[in-house]
Amino acid sequence: MGKLEYLLVLAACVVVTLPLELAGARVYRRPRLLARAVLPVAAVFLVWDAVAITAGVWDFDPAFVTGVGVPLGIPLEEVLFFVVVPICGLLTYEAVQLTGRVVTRLLRRRERVPR
Repeated sequence: MGKLEYLLVLAACVVVTLPLELAGARVYRRPRLLARAVLPVAAVFLVWDAVAITAGVWDFDPAFVTGVGVPLGIPLEEVLFFVVVPICGLLTYEAVQLTGRVVTRLLRRRERVPR
């Protein structure tokens, strides 16, 4: 696998959490809200990455990245990481919130039913 491993892990994250969107998490259906949640944080961490790479604090093993890069030596996979992982986190969070609302509704309905 080598050069595709990082991309495959990111793809697996998307595939595993995609059913949450289909189940009603509604993250992808609100692109402006999604962008406002993900992009500022991604920008901060990309700057942090660029500074660390430039300072020689860390780097990326060429055996595990495709070699496609963006300015300042950040691999494409790293840029995608800062977008994909937060989206997967948001999908999970929204799915938990949705589940909580559904369970609460069911419990309230059950309390109202005369026995």
